[in-house]
Amino acid sequence: MATDKSLATLLRALQTPSSDQDASRLLGSATNLLTLLSNPLNVTLLTSHILSAPAIWCNPDGLRTPLQILGVFNVASTQKLETEVPLKIAAPYPAREGLAKEEWVKAVVRGADDRSPRWKHMLILGGLLLGFEGQDRHGLSPSLRRTVERAIVKAGNLALEATGKDGQLSTTTIAVVFSNVFDILGSHERSDINHERLLPLLIRTMFFTKGGLEWGYFLATLDADITQTTGNKFNWSPKSSTYFQLQRMASGPLVGGLGALSRLTAFSVENVKTFDLLLAMTGDLFAFARSIGVQWRQNKLSEIDITEEGTFLHEETLSITLSSLWQVLKSTLFSVIVIQRSLLGRVLGDGQLSSNDVPFVAVQTLLSLRSLCFISARLGHSSFSQYTFVYLTSVDILFNYPIQAEAFLREIRPAEFGRIPEHPHERNHDLFFLNTAEHFTLSLPSSVNEDLLIGAASPYLGTGNNSSLVEIFEAAHSVVLSALTAPQNSDLTTKYLGFYVDVLFKAFPQSLSPRQFRMAVRTLVRITSPPSPISAQQPLLPSTLLELVRDRADNASTTLLPLLSNQAVLGDEVALSEQAVLVLTLVDSLCVLPIDTLEEWLPIVARSINTIKESMMSNT
Repeated sequence: MATDKSLATLLRALQTPSSDQDASRLLGSATNLLTLLSNPLNVTLLTSHILSAPAIWCNPDGLRTPLQILGVFNVASTQKLETEVPLKIAAPYPAREGLAKEEWVKAVVRGADDRSPRWKHMLILGGLLLGFEGQDRHGLSPSLRRTVERAIVKAGNLALEATGKDGQLSTTTIAVVFSNVFDILGSHERSDINHERLLPLLIRTMFFTKGGLEWGYFLATLDADITQTTGNKFNWSPKSSTYFQLQRMASGPLVGGLGALSRLTAFSVENVKTFDLLLAMTGDLFAFARSIGVQWRQNKLSEIDITEEGTFLHEETLSITLSSLWQVLKSTLFSVIVIQRSLLGRVLGDGQLSSNDVPFVAVQTLLSLRSLCFISARLGHSSFSQYTFVYLTSVDILFNYPIQAEAFLREIRPAEFGRIPEHPHERNHDLFFLNTAEHFTLSLPSSVNEDLLIGAASPYLGTGNNSSLVEIFEAAHSVVLSALTAPQNSDLTTKYLGFYVDVLFKAFPQSLSPRQFRMAVRTLVRITSPPSPISAQQPLLPSTLLELVRDRADNASTTLLPLLSNQAVLGDEVALSEQAVLVLTLVDSLCVLPIDTLEEWLPIVARSINTIKESMMSNT
């Protein structure tokens, strides 16, 4: 028969080492021939040769070769499913040659023999599952599907035990195949995977190996192709070699499949039984995050603040190359967060970690987030819920360990107190410090609040008109307010209150949004009102603060204030005049006043409201 002759020709060709192009052609022929063969022994024979042929495996093209094999059996399975004609229905065309579906599947599986290692067996089993069961096709009977699922898990577990024998190609293949079929596998089969061995392999494959993120070294290499053009513009050309390498990496199975790989890794984290593996993984994630943060700091692009990119970057850099880079970096951040979310779930749910290990996990997680804050700052620190969960859970855990919390804050403190760094990367680190330190004021001694927190916030409390620093200005004010409101800091409140009130009124509206100013004044009125200790010493302080606001409102501008950069991002701010903001500040503060002071200020505030002429703002 013609198919038998074609098979003989193909088998001879597979025994001769060939170029990549010839190998692709041979695999294309094998795909068609697999579905046409009518003898199950020939299907088994061809499958066995595909997994061991010198023409394919003598000089494999990295991960591309095993993925081609996976594709062969995926396409062949899909073709087999699409061309199958039910026996009870008369076909309008001559029946195609080949075996019945289930007989064909069994013949293919028998081709996974001792001539090839177990990790290659995963390629045919994965291809069968993807072809017959992917995209909700349900092409296999329930019993045969379970058989194939159990077979790929068994092959994978055996391959995991022998990963040192076949090098990196085998480990990356195991990771990619498992990630591709993971959603198809039943819950029992998923749990049967040897997660103790799979978890370290996945972490290495995603973050440290060639073809994956490779420690983030790609950020350092692209710096050579960033050149200065006319004026102060910098350009990273889409025709540069580093952009080509970035595209190739982004479209590869590891970086392009980070979503599936991270979900599989998260599942392994939830099911691994050895906590030492989780601690090791925590350290690995921090090592990667620190490395990619260092690579970014050494790149020329890190010297340009996001608000200045339109001024200093060429148009094609903004629209093409930089956009592609940030897609890779966003995927990187999401992958780390998905894994850390499952890790913290284990910490909260299992309760088996020692008292030393729990704060270690929290600290390492926060250090990782700090190293990746150059990515999260662009997205918005609270732009997606999983990041918020990881961040706040780590903070909550560490809050219960004051000694470790203080050591952590000292480790990430600004490198130099008293000045604002010129480099955007250092400013991002300062912002992360201020946002994080705000959560620990209640657990830290008064001296630490003063020396470490207020000291770090001081340079950002002054006035300025730099729109790129508004977010960090507001973070600094929040830290100071948090420190002044902590019960153990009553002496600190007395010492710094006058200074801070003066700074606050000077900073608005140039450096503070109306929302932040209103919140700050209301907080100050609250902490100076009964039953706070300071109210006993200076009972007139709340009225004094409100009088300062009212006096400024009487002379304030009625021109609408421009929205600051962070207000535009939030999109929920209404444009108000300075006068309107000050009057609303008085209204906000009424609810925290003692009764006698409230009775005094109600008519005063009512008269101030009537001074606002703009009808829209009066209704606000």
